[in-house]
Amino acid sequence: MTPVHDRLEGERPSQGSRPDAGSGITYDREGTVTGNTYDKYGSTNPVVKRLMARFHGTLDELFARADPQSLLDVGCGEGVLTHEWAVRLGDRRVVGIDLDDPHLHAQWEGRRALNLDYRVMKAQELPFADGEFDCATAIEVLEHVPDAAHTVAEMARVAQRHLLVSVPREPLWRGLNVARGAYLKELGNTPGHVNHWSKRSFVELLSRHGTVVEARSPFPWTMLLVQL
Repeated sequence: MTPVHDRLEGERPSQGSRPDAGSGITYDREGTVTGNTYDKYGSTNPVVKRLMARFHGTLDELFARADPQSLLDVGCGEGVLTHEWAVRLGDRRVVGIDLDDPHLHAQWEGRRALNLDYRVMKAQELPFADGEFDCATAIEVLEHVPDAAHTVAEMARVAQRHLLVSVPREPLWRGLNVARGAYLKELGNTPGHVNHWSKRSFVELLSRHGTVVEARSPFPWTMLLVQL
């Protein structure tokens, strides 16, 4: 089968790695690897379409359960999900943040909403007040962050009720890369991935900040909804 890699939103480099079949490696202005780019939503590959449908369906279910009254999307990429959520939330506040990448800025211009604000910033130190948002999300982002525990703590600080997060499930992710002959010198590790979690270890990390009310496994990812 053809595993899906970096970037759920497909065409977007970001602070995270939304799953993707990966073509080129992208970087921000500082030279940080931001991931690979691939239009999965536009893909005609039946395996990619099936995997993405499962991923997005699971994410949609957890988002509906969280029912955010305001939202911070950490590592928003090109803003596909962020814009979708902003439209869904109506006049409720949505902020998307990501690295300083000119490609992202151009894509943000095409995905605007009155309640949506994009900002260039890193996730490690969030310039928001305690509890400023109802929910904070990081979809395929934390595997890229140098100090993921600190970033999760910052997200929990600025959120009142929920965290919604997902990461590649390891070692499955790297095993699928090796099986398709990708990143063999890196033992299957996707460029830019500096953290690797099994489902259990990811639950343990998020449980430090609240109760994991949903732990889902759309292949080959782990997705959690955490009540703070």
